[in-house]
Amino acid sequence: MRPLTLETPKPLLRLQNRPLLDWWLHSLRGIVRRVLVVVHYLKEQIADFMAAQRVFADYALVEQLPAPLGTGHALRCCQPHLRSENFLVVNCDDLVPRAALLALSRAGYGILSMQRADYSRYGVIQRDDKGGFLRIDEKPPAGRYPTPAPCNIGAYKLQPGIFDSDPVPSVRGEVELTDMVTAVARKQRVEIVESSWWLPIGDPQALAAAQSVDVMRYMLAL
Repeated sequence: MRPLTLETPKPLLRLQNRPLLDWWLHSLRGIVRRVLVVVHYLKEQIADFMAAQRVFADYALVEQLPAPLGTGHALRCCQPHLRSENFLVVNCDDLVPRAALLALSRAGYGILSMQRADYSRYGVIQRDDKGGFLRIDEKPPAGRYPTPAPCNIGAYKLQPGIFDSDPVPSVRGEVELTDMVTAVARKQRVEIVESSWWLPIGDPQALAAAQSVDVMRYMLAL
């Protein structure tokens, strides 16, 4: 997201005059009772924002220490702060409908998915013989799957059993949350929950294009 993030952390980049994090807080209201926000880069700005917001009185900032070491590592940093046997994990820069989050929250273990023709940019979800989650094929070459293909949005419904998995770090030297979910799926069903809409904000061009999207229609309404 550079140069936009040189002085502003990604969660506070503004979409239609509201920080991305603010969209998420309002979308999660009524679905979860407590919010954990993982921070590291420019964490003071996020701390100030959370202190000023009035959506969730019950929240905590979780610093990813000693350094950001992957999405699975970020979740492990949250483990001591969890107070529920059921929790959602979401990426701040992947916007999804409130209705899909509500459906995801009702799963035991679940992963949010959407059919995409441009699946080679994302991770394609592979299913087991019962239709449940099996694994993710990260950024496969075009032509490997019929289009559209089911892609991983980056939103999960999890339970404490997720922490029993200890996957080998990826080639980037990071602990990946997707590998932890794959390990869980070897023991029990992980439901694939379909979403009707997904707005990934991965670069400045995507953020600029999103300024004209009717985000409120999806994120703040059932």
